[in-house]
Amino acid sequence: MDRQRNMDVNQALAFFDAMQDDGYSGEESFLTDEELDYQDGLDPAEDRDNEEDTSPPTQARHESSHSSAEEGPSTSAAASQPSTSAAASQPSTSAAASQPSTSAAASQPSTSAAASQQLPGSHGRLQSRGRASRSGSLRGRQSLESTRSRSRSPQPAAPTPSWNSESQPDIPPVPKRFVPTRKPGHQLSPTSIYTPLDLFKLFVSDSAATTLCNNTNTNAAKNIASGKKYSWKNFTVEEFFKYLGLTFFFALVRLTNIRDYWRTNTIFSQQFPHSVMARDRYQVISWNIHMSDPDEDVHNDRKRGTPAYDRLFRLKPLLDDIKHTCRAFYHPRQNLSVDERMVATKAHTGMTQYMKAKPTKWGFKLFVLADSSIGYTLDFAVYTGKSVFASGVGLAYDSVMSLMNKSSLGSGYNVYVDNFYTSPKLFMDLYSMNFGACGTYRDNRRGCPRTTTNAMTKKDPRGTIRWIRDGPLVFVKWMDTREVSVCSTIHPAFSGNTVQRRVRTQDGGWYTKSIPCPTPVTEYNKNMGGVDLSDQLIQYYSVHHKTMRWYRTLFFHFLDIAVTNSYLLHKEVCAEKQQQPMTHKAFLEELTAQLCGVTVAVPPTQQQSDHVPVPTSDQTETSKKASYGRRQCVNCKQTRQVKQATPWKCKACDVALCVIADRNCFEAWHQ
Repeated sequence: MDRQRNMDVNQALAFFDAMQDDGYSGEESFLTDEELDYQDGLDPAEDRDNEEDTSPPTQARHESSHSSAEEGPSTSAAASQPSTSAAASQPSTSAAASQPSTSAAASQPSTSAAASQQLPGSHGRLQSRGRASRSGSLRGRQSLESTRSRSRSPQPAAPTPSWNSESQPDIPPVPKRFVPTRKPGHQLSPTSIYTPLDLFKLFVSDSAATTLCNNTNTNAAKNIASGKKYSWKNFTVEEFFKYLGLTFFFALVRLTNIRDYWRTNTIFSQQFPHSVMARDRYQVISWNIHMSDPDEDVHNDRKRGTPAYDRLFRLKPLLDDIKHTCRAFYHPRQNLSVDERMVATKAHTGMTQYMKAKPTKWGFKLFVLADSSIGYTLDFAVYTGKSVFASGVGLAYDSVMSLMNKSSLGSGYNVYVDNFYTSPKLFMDLYSMNFGACGTYRDNRRGCPRTTTNAMTKKDPRGTIRWIRDGPLVFVKWMDTREVSVCSTIHPAFSGNTVQRRVRTQDGGWYTKSIPCPTPVTEYNKNMGGVDLSDQLIQYYSVHHKTMRWYRTLFFHFLDIAVTNSYLLHKEVCAEKQQQPMTHKAFLEELTAQLCGVTVAVPPTQQQSDHVPVPTSDQTETSKKASYGRRQCVNCKQTRQVKQATPWKCKACDVALCVIADRNCFEAWHQ
């Protein structure tokens, strides 16, 4: 099947390079304002002396309670005109003699040539909003103290936002028009018939297998030259797919050790692996399988410690092929989800992560984009460390933006994330790209409301709702068993949805109660589980097992992604044709058989037995065979209490038994 692939594999990662934004990120959002100022070179202890005044002089205000009429008139030497705040902080260059000014803004001596006059009707000192340049001369102790004592003029206070309740209507933004670049669903021919092997080879093609076999042969030759003691023969594409078939067989039939599949002469022996590949051959392939060119690995390793070093070089080109195929043969429906996935390992690679909240706590971390409706893995990125996200915008921001590729997806998509990713900046940037976003958020993120006016308290009853809208962003808080915080650019705050909760009565009984639930919470619970559904399908029959090389762990995970996405494509094709799809287990069994070149159903083998009737004597003379060497039938003697001679006996039991037309003691004896 020849299908055109019109998407660039690097578009998703290259998209962020075009996003030059100097805003703040999810990581920066945990810093306070003073910490951010300190990063920018501003010391909060100096009261922002380097800020320039852009306000007109008429906005100068009298100082608060300390600037009263009791202080008397000003004694400034340059007071023939009322002093203005804009010029009081710079020294005058006039040649006339000057007197020191006591104005609140005059941190430098005034040398104006104007005659000194007393300010008429002055009720206090005017507050200056000017700031001296840091490049000027060093200030004395008195100048520093007067600088710290100043405060900026108060601006007109913005109206303090207040939390609204569910009874107050919310006007959501106009929904984005859903315009995908292709028709959502599978991108296969509707008239073709696809076997499990055909679907799997979309992800692991013959060309990819050829490249991997060539690299494996090169790696084996290199290992043997370095002193490895094992025999090796050329690794072919046909043998590679048989190797994969056995690997999937091991995922279906679980044993504790790979060598146990080739055990013989026990009740636990497995007959199938012997017929496909020898044990030593399977193991030596596992030791040498290699995705990248070993010679190119050497050149890449020399770049270690430089920006040109690629930590994922040993996963390529299979990594790029899998990612490209995931996007090429399926186009997602409107709702997407982004989440982390852990691939279990404790290898010391510098990329191994520890996440205590995950079921798999140690391993490689992948950022995964999945279709929320069926759990199809659309795209993923292996996290290699902070150096990869060198844009300065932040890891949470970059991981989502690198996966949301508008040129390949289209517009109008809704992406659901958890509180690790949610930030107002990310949601607004996605909104500007015609993507909606919804996710739980952390209260200490920059841009999230912190007002306490009409805020929710811990004593509020279950079902209490509070919300604040800031343009397209709506922040919603909902009291369930604990407080839930959700942000969205898609939904209204509340549209009348309810959920059922069990409530305990005073006498110890239980009853079901309907409580109001915000719309973003309802939709988040419905659509956030795309990556979790994908993880669930992978874990049912995962080929993951312990390896001696870290990149082989990810190689087996790529196989998990390929076979899971193949099964989901099979379900989509069957649904379109209104056919009953195979179960997940049946699909994997059929794929295993096709990879190994056999069928799942095998004809029953006839058991060979030595319990057959043979003559009691070894007479070779034909006339004597029927009469010579007869023995008494054991069955007739036991059951009929008669002595009956017979020329037949059981070969295995060596017991004489009758075998005649009206009496079959041979059959009766063995029953």
